Amino acid sequence: MAQTKRKRSRKRRGTQGGRIDTRPARGRARSRAEAKQRVRSRSKKKKPGDRTPPPPSWSSAAKKGGLAAILFVGVLALIGSNPVSSLVAGVVIGLVFYIPMAYLLDRFMYGRHLRKEAQKRAEKEAQRSGVQQAEG
Repeated sequence: MAQTKRKRSRKRRGTQGGRIDTRPARGRARSRAEAKQRVRSRSKKKKPGDRTPPPPSWSSAAKKGGLAAILFVGVLALIGSNPVSSLVAGVVIGLVFYIPMAYLLDRFMYGRHLRKEAQKRAEKEAQRSGVQQAEG
């Protein structure tokens, strides 16, 4: 008896309401290219220790400075019985002091991160050139 070679049909997954899921299953990759793409996307995920600080900006410094000023005035309010006008003055003085300090701290941390990254890249390049010279 002759047997026909017919491609095996996939089960159509649907719900009781009649909706059919069009998303591919998250199981095994369907093609070699898709498998390679999955591996690349997994390797690009950042490790917990590899935190890159965001570039410094005045808006983030204003948020941090505002929070610090409010906390500062909150502590002052808890410590003593200051009138409201002195607390408002404390917020203004805190903002004037804390916003530039937050920006400078962000700029320092970002610059330090960039210097460390550049040093790591230079070390890798030195290792590569050393390996290539040893082979040549």
